Amino acid sequence: MIFLPMPSVALTNPVAQLLDDGNFVIREANSNEFAWQSFDYPTDTHLPGMKIGWDLRTGLNRNLTSWRSDDDPSPGSHQASIDLKGIPQINLWSGSTKKWRTGPWNGAIFSNSGEILTTSGVLFYSISNDDEVCFTYNTTDPEIVVRYMLDPSGVVKRFTWIESAGMWNNFLHYPKSQCEEHSKCGSYGVCDINGWPICSCLPGFMPKSPQGWPLMDVSSGCERVTALDCKNSSDGFMTITLAALPETSNAILYQNISLNECRARCLKICPCTAYAAANISGVGIGCIIWVTELIDMRLSSHAAQDVFVRLAAADLALAPYKHFEEDIRGNGELELIQLQWSTLIEATNNFAKTNIVGKGGFGLVYKGKLTEGLEIAIKRLSGNSSQGVDELKNEVTFIGKLQHRNLVRLLGYCIQGDEKILVYEYMPNGSLDAFLFDKEKRVHLDWQTRFHIIVGIARGLLYLHQDSRLRIIHRDLKASNILLDNEMNPKISDFGLARNFGEHDTMTKTRKVVGTYGYMAPEYALNGVFSVKSDVFSFGVLILEIISGQRNRIFLSEPHLYLLGNAWSLWNEGKVLDLLDPLVGNSFSMTQVMRCVNIGLLCVQEKSEDRPVMSSVVIMLGNDNAPLLEPKAPGFKTIFPTKHNSGSNQNALHSFNTITLTEQQVVHVYFMMIITKYDA
Repeated sequence: MIFLPMPSVALTNPVAQLLDDGNFVIREANSNEFAWQSFDYPTDTHLPGMKIGWDLRTGLNRNLTSWRSDDDPSPGSHQASIDLKGIPQINLWSGSTKKWRTGPWNGAIFSNSGEILTTSGVLFYSISNDDEVCFTYNTTDPEIVVRYMLDPSGVVKRFTWIESAGMWNNFLHYPKSQCEEHSKCGSYGVCDINGWPICSCLPGFMPKSPQGWPLMDVSSGCERVTALDCKNSSDGFMTITLAALPETSNAILYQNISLNECRARCLKICPCTAYAAANISGVGIGCIIWVTELIDMRLSSHAAQDVFVRLAAADLALAPYKHFEEDIRGNGELELIQLQWSTLIEATNNFAKTNIVGKGGFGLVYKGKLTEGLEIAIKRLSGNSSQGVDELKNEVTFIGKLQHRNLVRLLGYCIQGDEKILVYEYMPNGSLDAFLFDKEKRVHLDWQTRFHIIVGIARGLLYLHQDSRLRIIHRDLKASNILLDNEMNPKISDFGLARNFGEHDTMTKTRKVVGTYGYMAPEYALNGVFSVKSDVFSFGVLILEIISGQRNRIFLSEPHLYLLGNAWSLWNEGKVLDLLDPLVGNSFSMTQVMRCVNIGLLCVQEKSEDRPVMSSVVIMLGNDNAPLLEPKAPGFKTIFPTKHNSGSNQNALHSFNTITLTEQQVVHVYFMMIITKYDA
């Protein structure tokens, strides 16, 4: 229970009232002024008209604080608040670590967050005077209902009520990509989510620790190639376009001066490192000057603003006023780091058996540690690997160009004679299947962790299907291809079988069916037809496996009702909770479990057109009030031979879910299971 401070003023005839905007107020019966209001004490939700920030007269700091969990409203570890240092902006904190920021208000948008926080229908206001420093917003249409929420995982979400659907849409959230994580590339580093590597030093700067950069250990940032000349004023400025403003907590705002005046002022201040135009109040002109190292700079298409970075004359001569976006992307070709064979030999102790952490059809995976201390995962393709050169190129092409918190990062490669090696970020908790199908490890997967994994996989898959610059169908989504970091965040891996779809393509067909039976959609396993809905089917299988702790096994030797069929039967019998892994214990949300089973069954429906797309899945997972459809029978729920009295087996049929297969087709499926990858 949360106790809020009550008004200290004695009221003669107090009235308590809940207003239409959600504000609970206390006032005198004959007065419209509030002696106390709940809007001054927000919890995890920011409503229209509510202020986030400081009342300088009373010292009141209004901020958002997450719940500890979806079922526990006590204060969590995440907070969204305004720091009075520098130029006002909303910062997202996880404990004492800054995770994300909106950037300063420039009169029209938040410089780092315009694409979401000023979405149509919402109008933000900045208030900065002697009495208060805060932000608030209102909706531009009385029919629009909007709220922002800081959820228990530390994600800021925007919910919009859709009257026609009778549901809240929370598809928008922050931070949304790795580049939006605070100071992702360190001092004087710039992040581009569409580039590779995503971190690069500004022109005129070089990595402080060059050995770490090839493997994305960029926390040390960059340093100047040539020191500034404070004595002779020979320095100049390089124009960086399409850059979101760097961190402004230590910046200085000058109002009512021109950019030329700002440039001259920066040159006179020796510590000045950069300047940019500003319109913080929404009127007039002004500029921002940075007097510390520049951090948290990223390319951004929605904040088209120039930043003028101070450089020594010698460095300006080498990089004079170039278009920055072209500079860090080069000629558009993929530029993965090639690692030396000797480096990998040293990192793995000559590929010692004790360093083997996984294996598959491609070969072995080793854990390694570089001399700088960075842990890496090394996929060593064997000479007779079923994942050949084409799959290797596929993996490099796709995963090298994709960046998302729920996708594993490819760091580099090495080719030495017949050796073909890929190097990834190391996932200390290994693969999901190693946890999920091991009784001793599975006991550590409580319901909140399982739900967190389900949501993370969904977000990664949505990125592949819709939000990345490529449109990717994974084709081999399964528990062994989901890796877990030290915080049990799931990351989709193994893109050797992935395919790139055109913007307007809906499905395609292949004569070579590859992947893992048990996760394959019926239309793909039987006819070679695949689409985004094929991945949705695999994701549905994963949901049901995560909930139950059981593999989706296939047996052809005898009648068998396996996982999909069992889930379908329990659903129809009203015994959904019987599917839940007993090792979860009693700490779970009954409603959430039932929703997840429902969503899983929707994803594994036999007909691809009946399955939802991943954007709908993410909405359904994130909103307990989102309506759910009644699922239809899943594909491949039962396999068993049907006996006939005729005694002839020439026309004997086998029932394969609701699909009727001939003897020849069943044999075909059986042998395809043998010659393609299959998790036993």
